[in-house]
Amino acid sequence: MDPIYYFIIGLILVLSCFDLVVGVSNDAANFLNSAVGSKAAPRRTIVLVAALGIIIGSLFSSGMMEIARSGVFMPARFSFHDIMLIFLAVMLTDVILLDVFNTFGLPTSTTVSIVFELLGGAVAAALFKIWSGEPGVAQELSSYINSSKALAIISGIFSSVFIAFICGITVMWISRLIFSFNYQKSFKYLGAVWCGVALTAITYFAIFKGLKGSTLVTKDMIRHLDAHIWLYVCCSLAFWTVLMAVLQNLCKVNILKVSVLAGTMALALSFAGNDLVNFIGVFMAGQSSMEIAAAAAAQGADLTTLSMGGLMAPVTADWRYLLGAGVIMVLALMFSKKAQTVTDTEVNLARQGGGVERFGSVPPARMAVRYALNASRAVEKIMPSCVGRFIEKRFRPVPEGPDNGASFDLIRASVNLTVAALLISLATSLRLPLSTTYVTFMVAMGSSLADKAWGRDSAVYRITGVITVISGWFFTAFAAFSMCFIVAACILYGGLFGIIAMCSLAAFLLLKSSRLHRKRTQAAAQAQAANYRDPAAAARYNEEIIELMKRMAEIYEMNLEALNVEDRKRLKKLRKEARGIRRSLSDKMAMEVMPVVRELPDKEADRGKRYVQMVEYATSVFESLSNITTASHAYIDNNHEGLDLERIELLRGMNSRVSSLYPRFREMMESNDYTGLDECLAGMDALDEEFAEAVKQQIILRPEDASDMRRALLYLNLLNETRAMIRKVLLLAKIQRKFVLGW
Repeated sequence: MDPIYYFIIGLILVLSCFDLVVGVSNDAANFLNSAVGSKAAPRRTIVLVAALGIIIGSLFSSGMMEIARSGVFMPARFSFHDIMLIFLAVMLTDVILLDVFNTFGLPTSTTVSIVFELLGGAVAAALFKIWSGEPGVAQELSSYINSSKALAIISGIFSSVFIAFICGITVMWISRLIFSFNYQKSFKYLGAVWCGVALTAITYFAIFKGLKGSTLVTKDMIRHLDAHIWLYVCCSLAFWTVLMAVLQNLCKVNILKVSVLAGTMALALSFAGNDLVNFIGVFMAGQSSMEIAAAAAAQGADLTTLSMGGLMAPVTADWRYLLGAGVIMVLALMFSKKAQTVTDTEVNLARQGGGVERFGSVPPARMAVRYALNASRAVEKIMPSCVGRFIEKRFRPVPEGPDNGASFDLIRASVNLTVAALLISLATSLRLPLSTTYVTFMVAMGSSLADKAWGRDSAVYRITGVITVISGWFFTAFAAFSMCFIVAACILYGGLFGIIAMCSLAAFLLLKSSRLHRKRTQAAAQAQAANYRDPAAAARYNEEIIELMKRMAEIYEMNLEALNVEDRKRLKKLRKEARGIRRSLSDKMAMEVMPVVRELPDKEADRGKRYVQMVEYATSVFESLSNITTASHAYIDNNHEGLDLERIELLRGMNSRVSSLYPRFREMMESNDYTGLDECLAGMDALDEEFAEAVKQQIILRPEDASDMRRALLYLNLLNETRAMIRKVLLLAKIQRKFVLGW
């Protein structure tokens, strides 16, 4: 056998290990978010419980390995060479794609990615064979793809979105109706039964059903279990109910936390049992291909034409590989920083009450909220008033919110974990590659909607976040197919050089995304640590404003130069940058500044108010700058003649006089000596008067022709916007002094 194939299988093994790391970083939100969001235990304890579930679940995943071997394409149509290159392309694509999503903290479906990557790689290899014109090669693309099974897998994955969402809403609504937000009193009497039922359901699906996929259980044991399943279920219900009652009444243990931790372990177990195929299934299939090829080579077969129909045979995975994969997943769960980023996204969207919203709003979200409000009003008119009052009372949140600053309470956490674990375990027992991300995310969103966590002040932003995540899933399908198609085509066409090029590109992108994630994490940590009483923090805020004003002057100067030489592309770039800074300042005000200021104590309110004013004035400055760059770009984009040099020099001179003040502002800030500020402000007042005189003179002058009139209108617009911009800079300088000196 050619040594290149040993190199490829080794490379696939290494990539599978990387894939386990990035995959767990993405899917950690699936089984950590409910326990983390409800603060059922310290994060270290939650991770250890989840780790135990992963180790057990990894031994139950053998039955899912056929998906990577023959679930998407027809292996009998491909040669050994084709199959190995397809598998290599799939792993390269999967590592890159999942790492990109982790970097931006967006949960995505590892199942969707692996299915569409296999599909993209198979299509590329099939087209390569068809276009090569080899004799005896089928010319229909459909003969290479297992269309019926692939369609069943894909439809099952996407239908799980709606099933999980409806189940989350229904179970959460009934649960809250039973217990309400003041659940402590009723939970004394019903808690043991509630937790007993939840733990029995988890035991049934995660253990009894999950055992069928394990390589450690004999067929006789499975037949015995099936014959006495209801006996074991009844015994399990009695055992868990009695145990929970003893823990609650005699040991004074909060059994809801026990239920949440048990659900976390069960969901981690279900995740490992269902999703392990996404990470090592390709390697296991590649190893089987190597064994088939080695046996054929020993009999003198030609490996370049060897059909891989042997992959259609049933597979029994080696439990040692499964256990090793489970250990790698546990280590990734414990040490991956990106896992924390992905978990934070879902917890933020599902939290009870207000706070900093991560997402903005889009028209579909606003429309959905309006329709929901109208539907709610219609139901209220039909529903009897007594029933409405009872339901409203049961769903009235406690004023102090969840305990210990948690994002939501333990009732919702237990619902999230139980429902998600049941759905995933059921799919695993049926050997359906259900998306654990789809299920857990949509259950959490459905339960938060039923729990009225999405109030009128936050619903539009939460729905936007859900739309963003779901859109990311659909983008995953498109990106996975396209990227793997391209990678497979490069490898098939380029051979060894193509393999080296694609591996080098993957390594570069992984390093790049790691650096980007580090920068984003540091920026988020600084924003979260906002403290207006800290002098160092105050200096940093002031420094940010000064840097923004410095950049404003640079953009203004470059805009004038581009306007003079009619550089349309540069004007477009400057317009985009000015708009981007203005938008970021607006988002900073809405999502960072105002929520933090509202939480400041009364004695710090004035200082927080001044920082709000600083951001407001900075936003206004860039709003005027955005208007200037937009008008300049539109003028040149319409192929009009640029401004004459005299007008350009007048605007440039005024901008230079403003720019010269920034070094003095910086010196004042560093020395905390603002004695020269009044002199600077007086100079800016005089400059404002010069602008007023220039506007007056421009109005008096009458343009001689249409082209000169357009230039005059543009110049007048620039004068007015520049004057407004300088006024805001003046106000910003005044409030900066008060902010730094604490007046």
